[in-house]
Amino acid sequence: MIVETLLASAEKGGGRPAVSDPFRSLDFGNLVRFSNVMRRQIDSATKAANVGILMPSTCAFAGTFYGALWSGRVAVPLNFLLQPSELAAVVKDADIDTVFAIKPFAKLAESLDVKVLYMEDLPLKREMVMQRLRKTPAAPRVDDDEPAVLLYTSGTSGAPKGVCLSYGSLRHDVNGCIEHARLTGEHRFLGVLPLFHSFGLTAMLLCPMSLGSPAFYLPRFQPAAVLRMAKEQRISVTMMIASMYSAILRSKGGEDDSLKTVEYPISGGEALPMAVFDGFKKRFGIEILQGYGMTEASPVVSINVPWSHKIGSVGRAIPGVTVRSFDGDGKELPTDGVGELRIRGPVVMQGYYKKEAETREAVTPDGWYLSGDMGSVDSEGFITITGRKKEMIIVGGENVYPREIESVLDEH
Repeated sequence: MIVETLLASAEKGGGRPAVSDPFRSLDFGNLVRFSNVMRRQIDSATKAANVGILMPSTCAFAGTFYGALWSGRVAVPLNFLLQPSELAAVVKDADIDTVFAIKPFAKLAESLDVKVLYMEDLPLKREMVMQRLRKTPAAPRVDDDEPAVLLYTSGTSGAPKGVCLSYGSLRHDVNGCIEHARLTGEHRFLGVLPLFHSFGLTAMLLCPMSLGSPAFYLPRFQPAAVLRMAKEQRISVTMMIASMYSAILRSKGGEDDSLKTVEYPISGGEALPMAVFDGFKKRFGIEILQGYGMTEASPVVSINVPWSHKIGSVGRAIPGVTVRSFDGDGKELPTDGVGELRIRGPVVMQGYYKKEAETREAVTPDGWYLSGDMGSVDSEGFITITGRKKEMIIVGGENVYPREIESVLDEH
């Protein structure tokens, strides 16, 4: 299902650029061959259902990810920004016995009580040559409800929780994003977000590979490098968190026309200060488009798009996804009513890995995911976020959200 889309893109144009990083580039034909090589490596390394990937956003990550799914395993992208003890807890909880990593992460990987295979030690060049002589096997037959990816998020509790995303939920999210934003194979993606993050994985790997579009990865965020890459590669789609846009705006490097080809400068993951929005529009001549999502929703829930953009909102829900606000008693609120946002649709997770109680607390019996975010939905379907439910402050009997205070501070 996910592997099939990669194979289909390669069949349409195997020589088209697929993934690139500062060290190497792979066209769709070679990405398929590399993924197949990694499938064989994974098959020979482990019999476990789940396989760990400890790598930055690179061609190596992409090939290992597709190789894991091709081998019938569940891919578990690992956050290399965690402390060794935190990462070890995630690996243990995920029932992983093998992790594929790169040598620069050796110190972190050595803290894990599992087998670690480094990409630099694998006979990849020889295997890539041999793969040209082998027949490409068919993608595994999978159902919508089979698990594909296990992504760990601490949420607000602080304890790591593995979010189980099925083939169906990821497929619906990718297709919903493509339809909602009218993306095509002619769009060119710049991947700055880490691929261990759900936002990066769906938006910067699954989407472009489904479209047959090229994705250019920067393993390390550097404002000047973003501006240079965007101009050199005529980037049309990029997705970053607000802090990254803020850093780019403050950057002295780059030219003011570096982002002139970017049609979709999408921001998500945190609130976008109006000062950054206004500054970007003034300096680069483009309006940042806010979106909304969470790992538990595969992750994209809503996006503003150039032809349907309401400043201050996070856009309309993508096709197939419903968002409503509810009061503290679980009653749906009318239009513009501020309450906890709930999400329903095929993008919602299967549940938290081995945590049935937490899953029941997060997803209602009729399929609503309780986001914990406070907000409203207006008459046109635009969603506005006001803050987090657990972070609400009561002053003089009135509800005050930290974001309201932060917005005032941002003006100074």
